[in-house]
Amino acid sequence: MAFTRREACMIIPALMAATASYGEDEKQQPRNVLKSATYNFHDLRPIKAADHNTYPMLKGETDKGTPIELHETELLPGAEPHPPHHHPAEELFLVRDGVVEVTIAGKSTKLPAGSAAYIASNVVHGIRNVGNRPARYFVMQLD
Repeated sequence: MAFTRREACMIIPALMAATASYGEDEKQQPRNVLKSATYNFHDLRPIKAADHNTYPMLKGETDKGTPIELHETELLPGAEPHPPHHHPAEELFLVRDGVVEVTIAGKSTKLPAGSAAYIASNVVHGIRNVGNRPARYFVMQLD
């Protein structure tokens, strides 16, 4: 489609206004795109609670814009970090050490070290240490 110079002059201000408002929105919400990196456990700072410690590792967005968060939790025997709950984010539990019981939509399963659980968006879920020593597991959350 060809435009005359007069038509182009009329269109350019509208395009600039649209681009300017898009840019302002982007400036209000800057993206935290994660770069390739390594995360040494010994460099992590724990968030301490009465019956568990959480070690935040990374939080941001992938190159494709997917929000992602990863942390490791150390949970004392018999403890759960919080009551069963649900949220829009998807989660993946990767059990590193000990035995946990994962409840997904009312169904409980014991998982030893090396096991995993996936929780879809808005499904009620919880995790509890059913072993006799501390359990350690990773939680990856995708929004």
